[in-house]
Amino acid sequence: MKAYVAGVGMTRFEKPETREWQYWDMAREAGGAALADAGITYSEVEQVPVGYCFQPSTAGQRAAYELGLTGVPVYNLNNNCATGSTALMLARQLVEGGGCDCVLALGFEKMRRGALGAGADGGDFATSPVARHYGVLAARHGFAATPPTAQIFGAAAREHMDRYGTTEAQLAAVAAKNHRHSAHNPYAQFRDVYDVADVLASRTVHRPLTKLQCSPTSDGAAAVVVVSERFAARHGLAGLVEIAGQAMTTDTEESFASGSCIDVVGQPMSRAAARQAYERAGLGIEDVDVVELHDCLSINELLTYEALGMCGPGESGKLVESGATTYGGRWVVNPSGGLISKGHPLGATGLAQVAELVWQLRGRAGERQVAGARVGLAHNIGLGGAAVVTLVRAV
Repeated sequence: MKAYVAGVGMTRFEKPETREWQYWDMAREAGGAALADAGITYSEVEQVPVGYCFQPSTAGQRAAYELGLTGVPVYNLNNNCATGSTALMLARQLVEGGGCDCVLALGFEKMRRGALGAGADGGDFATSPVARHYGVLAARHGFAATPPTAQIFGAAAREHMDRYGTTEAQLAAVAAKNHRHSAHNPYAQFRDVYDVADVLASRTVHRPLTKLQCSPTSDGAAAVVVVSERFAARHGLAGLVEIAGQAMTTDTEESFASGSCIDVVGQPMSRAAARQAYERAGLGIEDVDVVELHDCLSINELLTYEALGMCGPGESGKLVESGATTYGGRWVVNPSGGLISKGHPLGATGLAQVAELVWQLRGRAGERQVAGARVGLAHNIGLGGAAVVTLVRAV
């Protein structure tokens, strides 16, 4: 049975402590918007997978209660930065398997200001679930008194520069592009435009990554209504977008065998997830028009170009520099502004990516609309590790 997105919704992503709200307020706003977009009520929802990383146990129920008290199952999910797409994957599986006709995937996060620690929980490094990943960093590059996430991705960036000749300007071009795109996104945390020189001149977080190349901590929520074809027909739903293919992978021996931070931060996982998603959808990267990918730091966008097959190994710096991944190019990548500029509330990110793609495929993205978009790809990754690639297609 095929699964379709019938409705999407999200809050504006905000800097923590900017807005007086709780996670259940965010969920009510995003979930209510998704239900209204689908043209249904919460009473028609059969199950609710909910993703978050920083809220307490059963926060999913507390959030869902804002939408209705119908007694349906609510699942609490945490998969680090890939949490939102994990909630979507469970929703799709429930519908495709025939067990449900209407599922609401919900994700949210209320975060603290400042950089994340060694994992999404910010706990002790030695007992962190990503200690093995950071062990590779320490063995090859040492460990500094800078934010751990910036360190491991900064090390991956330096390896890419040493191996392929990638330049700091090319890394900065990723951030400049995404900040430029976010200027037209009313949901984005940041809407200021910066050029490459501005990005390079901003404060260094961990060499070679500067502040404007790093995603911020954010508050916010997003939601997606997933339905079966028979549910859509019975309710006369319009504006459907098919989930054409989706795959999740985790780390394998390849992630650690080389001792390279390029592999440890997830390029092999992303490559495998993309391959599986393409096979399931019967599509390839050549069929894709618009991409929302996990640019937690600028280098990860370059690594993901290669993992998705948009270019060969080491060619990603030249790809972004050429303009191939912005308006007028071969693909438009992160028209929302991406994590770097739109924001990154961990539990909401993967669902917000799909919301953007749905608006694009419906032709309702306003000034950031990608002309003629028919196929979209979302890529969401979490260290420790999970990579999810989702292909969506206009009906």
